[in-house]
Amino acid sequence: MYTVRPCRKNERPVIAEIINAAAEAYRGVIPTDRWHDPYMSLPELDSEISAGVAFWAYESEGEVIGVMGIQPARDVELIRHAYVRPGNQRRGIGATLISHIRSLSSRQMLVGTWAAATWAIAFYERHGFVLVSAEKKTAMLKTYWTIPERQIETSVVLANPALAS
Repeated sequence: MYTVRPCRKNERPVIAEIINAAAEAYRGVIPTDRWHDPYMSLPELDSEISAGVAFWAYESEGEVIGVMGIQPARDVELIRHAYVRPGNQRRGIGATLISHIRSLSSRQMLVGTWAAATWAIAFYERHGFVLVSAEKKTAMLKTYWTIPERQIETSVVLANPALAS
C-alpha cells in the first residue's frame, strides 16, 4: 500500500537523500562542469522550498521512496526535482507522482532536464510531455528558471500540453 502526500518539514534530509542518491545517474552523463557533490545540499533544498517548490512524497510501508516538486511560475507550473530512490525505479512510482502532480493544476506544465538524460526525457514523453524547440527552450529557461547560461546550453524543456507552434 502506498500514499502520495505533501512532504513534511522534518523530511528535508530524506528529500535530499533521495535526490542525491538518484542523481548519481547523472554522474559522467551531464557535463562535468555542471556536476557537484552533493548534487543538492540541504541549504540548496531549503532555497528551493523558499522559492515555492512544494514537494510531494510517495510513501510505501512508512518509507518515503520518491519525491517530486511543483512550483508555480508566472502563468505555468514547473515540475521540479523528480526522483525515486535507487532500487525502486521502474516500478510506477514516478508515474504515480507525476499523475498526482498533474492533477493539482490545469495550467501549462513545464519540466526542464539535462539534454543528456535521455531516460528522463523518455519518462516525461511517456507521460504526455513534448520537447519544445531549441529556440523556445532557451527563452523558457530564461523566463521560468534561474539557472546559469551553461545549464541553459545543456538542458531541454518539455511541455504538457504541447505548446502551440
